[in-house]
Amino acid sequence: MCGIAGFFEPSGFGYAEAEAIAIKMRDRLIHRGPDDAGVWLDGSVGIAMAHRRLSILDLSPAGHQPMISTSGCFVLVFNGEIYNHQTIRRMVEDTRNGEWRGHSDTETLLEAIELWGVEQTLNKSVGMFALALWDRQERCLTLARDRMGEKPLYYGWQRGTLLFGSELKALRTHPAFASEIERDVLPLYLRHGYIPAPWSVWRGIRKLLPGCTVSFTVQNTNVFPEPKPYWSFADTVQQGISTPFTGGDIEAIDALESVLGDAVTRQMVADVPLGAFLSGGIDSSTVVALMQAQSSRPVRTFSIGFDETSYNEAPHAKAMASHLGTDHTELYIQSAHAQAVIPRLPQYYDEPFGDSSAIPTFLVAELAQQHVTVALSGDGGDELFGGYGRYFNSKARRLWQLSQRFPKPVSRWLPMLMGRSVSPFGAIGAKVAQRMEMIADLSGCDDHPAYYERMTSQWYHLPTAFQPSGLPYGLNANLVKSIQPSLLQMMAIDSVTYFPDDILVKVDRAAMAVSLETRVPLLDHRVVELAWQLPTNLKAKDGVGKWILRQVLYRYAPKELIERPKMGFGVPVDAWIRGPLRDWAETLLNEKSLVAGGFLDPGPIRHRWKQHLDGHLNWRDSLWLVLMWQAWQQETNLHNDS
Repeated sequence: MCGIAGFFEPSGFGYAEAEAIAIKMRDRLIHRGPDDAGVWLDGSVGIAMAHRRLSILDLSPAGHQPMISTSGCFVLVFNGEIYNHQTIRRMVEDTRNGEWRGHSDTETLLEAIELWGVEQTLNKSVGMFALALWDRQERCLTLARDRMGEKPLYYGWQRGTLLFGSELKALRTHPAFASEIERDVLPLYLRHGYIPAPWSVWRGIRKLLPGCTVSFTVQNTNVFPEPKPYWSFADTVQQGISTPFTGGDIEAIDALESVLGDAVTRQMVADVPLGAFLSGGIDSSTVVALMQAQSSRPVRTFSIGFDETSYNEAPHAKAMASHLGTDHTELYIQSAHAQAVIPRLPQYYDEPFGDSSAIPTFLVAELAQQHVTVALSGDGGDELFGGYGRYFNSKARRLWQLSQRFPKPVSRWLPMLMGRSVSPFGAIGAKVAQRMEMIADLSGCDDHPAYYERMTSQWYHLPTAFQPSGLPYGLNANLVKSIQPSLLQMMAIDSVTYFPDDILVKVDRAAMAVSLETRVPLLDHRVVELAWQLPTNLKAKDGVGKWILRQVLYRYAPKELIERPKMGFGVPVDAWIRGPLRDWAETLLNEKSLVAGGFLDPGPIRHRWKQHLDGHLNWRDSLWLVLMWQAWQQETNLHNDS
């Protein structure tokens, strides 16, 4: 894995000053690539490209970046892995003469682009990546991102200069960076716990959407061209539903085992030590089982444990590792160690990030990095095969249906009355008021996607100190409404929102903070395409998700190791902020601190904080979002790189 950065000033620049800036941007990403570094500049056209390298394939200097094509026409900085690059290399060799400089996938990709162009090359590629390509003849900069959004890429105009990079900290290093917060992302963050693409926390800076390219020339200075998709998740969904898998159950299980097994095989290729995260759950166990089945020696696997039983998956991981015969390493984490990670989260994530499972994710990445350079992950199974419990929450669905029976004026009046009349009666009153408030909110949800957004929102009534203008967000509404049944709607929404902007961000930043590359076999686009061809009854049966993935795993492990209640990968932050972290939380949540930030309304936040401390309600998730926003603002003010 690597880090890329750079800038484009169409009017040109002086070489020495620009080189110093490019080096500074590059070296803010040293954690993403501690093994090598490079810059390439052309002052006459104003382009600077920088790279930090974590050597995975071709450890020799032949893999150095920025890399120039054989013809000299293209310059590339690349972050990621092309798993089928040997196949592409052979295709290039059929039409190209000349020796290869090395055996890196970067060189393969660059020469393929020379031959076929960007879009055709990316369509042929199986992998994860973010890249920047400079066409010296056309004077055109093209940015591209992998299909599902595994690798990050930020870009945007700041004072007439286009900045781009793997992480925001690199962009903030450039002297043109304006450091103006995009206040209208706050409502999106407070509802979902992350800032969804294409937006970022900084005004004028965007995230490139997965599966897209975007190009800039001297003719489109200070504008944002519409990203151009070379692969579309929406099209994949529609094609899968319109041309479903026609075989029986056994044929479907065979097909999934085959395509996922091939993805695992490709992703096990590395010139450095490789292992896998193992929680003992269905997804990671399936990936590890397929790895071990193809390996002549025990696969290195890693898990962490906690003393808190309800959060401890380590015994399940250990039992699965023992059955599969892996070389397993587990580490039990004390609460104090986990809590010590929290102050560093704003540095790792660069913008407010409200998923508290970032803490154990960092800890397991830190453990794995002590032994390997690459780790495979089981992420993706829930979104592709219907694994989340919220997909089957009949209580919430009944609550929504109940809300539809109330006339809207009545349903909106009831929670105010109930909240005033019962809230003095302790925890029971608070819970009744909360339920009535939810009924009122749900009564305004006219369709299932609206219901699902409400059910996954942490702050539906926004505690903002300003009236937000609203930013567009979400999967194409017509596509979502055309998908039936509702299970597929929820999976589609999560696949283009929660998954790339929360799960993949969480894993990438946590692992890259310790210079560990992560790979996600379930996100091979061929697996994604097959998953959407499979009928719903192969994903969920009798209210239980991931049916077909379980069947694949049953071929490698007994049911008694697999069939257990799903556990989230988390830590007990609800108890921590009532106990050992209470002073830290109170410092960030006191009225003076909330007002000083200029973005949040202290009233509803303080109300929830009091209820949480009293034990009347568990507001862990919504309070954690505010804490992470406040901590990020504090960190940004203390360490302003601009």
